[in-house]
Amino acid sequence: MKDSGRTLKKKLFDLLNQRDLEKALVDIGRIPPRQIINPLLSFIQSGNEKIKWGAVKAMGQVVRQLADCDLEAARVIVRRLMWNLNDESGGIGWGSPEAMGEILAAHSGLAHEYVHILLSYAREDGNYIEHEALQRGLLWGIGRLAEKRPELVRRAAELLLPYLKSQDEVIRGLSARIMGLLRVKEAEPELRRLREDESALVIMVGNNLTSVRVKELAEEALRSIG
Repeated sequence: MKDSGRTLKKKLFDLLNQRDLEKALVDIGRIPPRQIINPLLSFIQSGNEKIKWGAVKAMGQVVRQLADCDLEAARVIVRRLMWNLNDESGGIGWGSPEAMGEILAAHSGLAHEYVHILLSYAREDGNYIEHEALQRGLLWGIGRLAEKRPELVRRAAELLLPYLKSQDEVIRGLSARIMGLLRVKEAEPELRRLREDESALVIMVGNNLTSVRVKELAEEALRSIG
């Protein structure tokens, strides 16, 4: 028998709240994608970091599954995330850039269609996001795409250089990580400066929330650039 909406949301919450996210994602993958999109869209906005990041990772998996059988339905989900980031939506758009990045990392077709939209949020002549908390999510999303499909992001590297000088340590750290993933030589002077940055941040790497310092991300980026 099909679960009611409330029962399914509780089941999904319990899965995301368990210690082993990889196992949770396997179990979530057994649920028909259309049944859990709406709960996941609410959970990516959660103030509970474990639930929020689990939902972001699940969104990538679930929308990829959906895209494989109904690409237009998957496009609708990406457009809902875009709407959440639109001023006219009346909301803030918490979790939307992270979910977009994860989805585009997960599905090649959607990545090629929507990468220009994701990158436009970093363009001052585009859909620039000014809110620092949303910039964190945007840089994580771009970094996630850079991990899987660097060729799609490399052309936008110069847009991201200014974030290395942000007053926000998470933004500095995430942008340093992107510079390493894309091997941006122009970033070397600023990355060398960030080797003195002791600020700590917590970021999602793989399926784990990881504590790291900005200096460590800068040093790793410099090694990647070589």
